Amino acid sequence: MENSELDNYDRLIIRALEEDGRKPFSSIAQQLEISNTMVNQRVNKLVEKGVFSGIRPIINEKKIGYDWGAFTGITLEQDQDSQVIIEKLKQIPEVTECYYITGSYTLFLKIIATSHEHMREILYEKLDHIKGIQKTDSIIELGCAFKRNIKV
Repeated sequence: MENSELDNYDRLIIRALEEDGRKPFSSIAQQLEISNTMVNQRVNKLVEKGVFSGIRPIINEKKIGYDWGAFTGITLEQDQDSQVIIEKLKQIPEVTECYYITGSYTLFLKIIATSHEHMREILYEKLDHIKGIQKTDSIIELGCAFKRNIKV
């Protein structure tokens, strides 16, 4: 479903849920002057089409003790091994994001840790032991200026 396939009601429902993901559908329906059933059907359609990957809380990692973040580029010995390596990366809970990228690296990760020692452990004892990873290059995150969804 492309952005052009979203109609005005879809956009308004998305905006309402982005303000508060726990907002009752009945409240959204009342605000938009449509039926609760219509909101429910629209949200289900958006989930089915993959516009939403689910409705879940956004965790502030720093509030639960994960004060360290790093962005890590990974160079593979052979790019065709990426799927096997991605499956191994999924087993490391501190790796919270993984992207295919162009340029010097094959994959780019977001890693969170509770301390500099924990980060060292992840990088040197977990990542470096995955067969097929040739090199890692990490940049330590000093704080998030902002993070948002695309406006619809």
